[in-house]
Amino acid sequence: MITKERIDEIVTPLLEKENLFLVDISISTDNKIVVTVDSDDGVSIDSCVAVSRAIESSLDRDTEDFELEVSSAGVGQPLKMPRQYLKNIGRELEVITAKGEKFKGKLVGADESGFTITFSKKVAVEGKKKKQLVEEEMSFNYSDTKSVKVVVSFK
Repeated sequence: MITKERIDEIVTPLLEKENLFLVDISISTDNKIVVTVDSDDGVSIDSCVAVSRAIESSLDRDTEDFELEVSSAGVGQPLKMPRQYLKNIGRELEVITAKGEKFKGKLVGADESGFTITFSKKVAVEGKKKKQLVEEEMSFNYSDTKSVKVVVSFK
């Protein structure tokens, strides 16, 4: 049986050489292997091909048949690891919490345990008729979020 640990063992040395990092490995019951990689500077097709070839050459199809897909973490896919948050500081995120609450804001900080966004909110200010726009900051632990995606803007 092909395991995540075996795939990780195969790709880790190559990822360091290619200046990539592993985002996810999934293996279905019918042996479809999906490996998602990312980089601080973007992922080239050549890098994905190199990772794919390393896995192909290390596994024996005669012993166990498999389907293999190696791709980069694409636009619209949820962020899964702290390094992805760090490379996206300054970009707008859409955060859905584990409780189902939804927030949109600019990513201003991240570390190993969580991240912080800022967003504008209209608040009633005493002595004013109109609500005033106020900048707020909110921090999240990674474990308290259900999904976090970078908002793509074509402005």
